[in-house]
Amino acid sequence: MTKPKIYTMSFSSVYPHYVTKAEKKGRTKKEVDEIIRWLTGYSQQELEAQLEQQTDFETFFAEAPKMNRSRSLIKGVICGVRVEDMEESTMQEIRYLDKLIDELAKGKVMEKILRK
Repeated sequence: MTKPKIYTMSFSSVYPHYVTKAEKKGRTKKEVDEIIRWLTGYSQQELEAQLEQQTDFETFFAEAPKMNRSRSLIKGVICGVRVEDMEESTMQEIRYLDKLIDELAKGKVMEKILRK
């Protein structure tokens, strides 16, 4: 079975789309970064290094310092599939991030997005 194309895409190639989506709705790059850091455990410096290195999605999540345990609280549908029901772990991590960025763009408060 071949890996989905998104696994080999660089995280840095998709990151600007996350930021643009948020900014179009009056949110900020800083908030996008906060969400990514919350999910993955990367520091801001480590996140920026991953972006500079053009790390692919699979490596980005595999090398994450500490995936947040509360991510299992992320529920909902992305691209017609429930994120909590996804069986492939890397794809689930990608969709968790997509869902969090969607929530940001829809105006949810950060406390709720970060499951506090």
